[in-house]
Amino acid sequence: MYKQLMALRQLSRRTFTSSASRQFENTVKEKQKLFQEDNGMPIHLKGGVKDVVLYRTTMTLTVFGAGYVVYELFSAAMPKKPQ
Repeated sequence: MYKQLMALRQLSRRTFTSSASRQFENTVKEKQKLFQEDNGMPIHLKGGVKDVVLYRTTMTLTVFGAGYVVYELFSAAMPKKPQ
């Protein structure tokens, strides 16, 4: 029973450790080179296709949201005609 408890304790320590189990390659220098390059592209689009899709989705939702707010304000400001 004691051996099983100690094995469980050791397994839980390995599972919940804060150190990385795998070492990742440091890509900070490559990212800095990419983002500091002067190629006329805005900084928020230099990350690739994922950034472009996220940017366009955000802009689309913002435009439609602003239009919907204006529509609701006008519909709330106009009195309903009694029938």
